[in-house]
Amino acid sequence: MSPSTSSTSAALRGFVAGFAATLVFHQGLLELYDLAGVVSHPAWGMRPVPPFGVPQLISLAFWGGLWGVLLALLARALTGSGTRWLFAAVFGAILPTLVAWYVVVPLKGGHYVFSLATAWIGLTLNGLWGLGTEFFLRWPRLATGRR
Repeated sequence: MSPSTSSTSAALRGFVAGFAATLVFHQGLLELYDLAGVVSHPAWGMRPVPPFGVPQLISLAFWGGLWGVLLALLARALTGSGTRWLFAAVFGAILPTLVAWYVVVPLKGGHYVFSLATAWIGLTLNGLWGLGTEFFLRWPRLATGRR
């Protein structure tokens, strides 16, 4: 397989893994937080969002897929299973969370004020998304028992 084919394959697998991890892991934890009264934002929201009016869940999963592409391409350079799992968790916790706080919120007209009391919510949601993305990237090997 040529390097460009390998990169394309990793990017495609990353998108699918990130999309699926958003639906299962990120939104699953958000639902648990909602049920526990930690947040008042229900998971799997279907409210249309601008600019195209697609359901909120699909928009979020799409962006999760794009983040998954980046995670998959960067993680290819890592060796060792534990290293990749750790990288996925830290990548997920830090990068998408910072972008959400300091890019997305201002673009939507808001102002994010850092608070330790609430910061852990974004960090854990996105950290679990990162682990879920790595899980789905490994799914074929896990399902067949290969390492």
